[in-house]
Amino acid sequence: MQENNTITFIFLAIILLLVAIICLMVYQLMQVKKSKEDAEESFYALERKVNDLQLETLESKLNPHLFKNILNSIQSHAYQTYFALDKLANVLDYILYESKKKFVTAKEEIDFALNLIEINKIKISPLFELKIKTNINKEDKLYEQPLLAPLISIDLIENAFKHADLQSADAFISVVFEFKDNAFSMTVSNKISDKKVLKKERSGYGHATLEHRLKIIYKNNFKLDRFVENDIYIAHLKIDLLEYKTEMLAAGR
Repeated sequence: MQENNTITFIFLAIILLLVAIICLMVYQLMQVKKSKEDAEESFYALERKVNDLQLETLESKLNPHLFKNILNSIQSHAYQTYFALDKLANVLDYILYESKKKFVTAKEEIDFALNLIEINKIKISPLFELKIKTNINKEDKLYEQPLLAPLISIDLIENAFKHADLQSADAFISVVFEFKDNAFSMTVSNKISDKKVLKKERSGYGHATLEHRLKIIYKNNFKLDRFVENDIYIAHLKIDLLEYKTEMLAAGR
């Protein structure tokens, strides 16, 4: 009888020891998991700060460059100054206020882009073909949600006006804005000028800035294509805002 009690006691002791070891291991695993989560959160916080700093640096280069282009356009066409200044006022409001936000709506960005195009129109010949088209599903639930990085349309528009022969009747610029299936897209095409485009000092921020911003903000949720067909330069940008929003929510941002 006493021997049975001893065996039972030893058996219970072993079970309690195993339970204690298992509890200790579970506790240690939980601590490791928590440490890992804390480390990941610290990493993501640092990554966000670095990205924000990079974006601020890029935008500090972008905005003065844009101002210079706009003012040069208006100055060289004084006879249209009143109309241009009216559009410029809208552009400046957007840059000074809306562009300071991390995100704007697709509607706001498209309205800004259309004003920017109107300002650039003063540089073109009356015979020059400028085609602007919008294909927008205003019922799309993300159309008026702030998910689009401000000033994302500048580079493609400015590049078209820079490299087209604006005084030629045979040249053209086409700009198409689309918002459907929860995605923003714009396609800009222009006939490349036969005239040599002089490379200005400190120019070239646009391409690097746009691509860098897109990679920082949207990662794999965008597609940017630039190519030439015959003498036509085509640039197409598409941003999947639904996929981007889904990833943001999943990451708790």
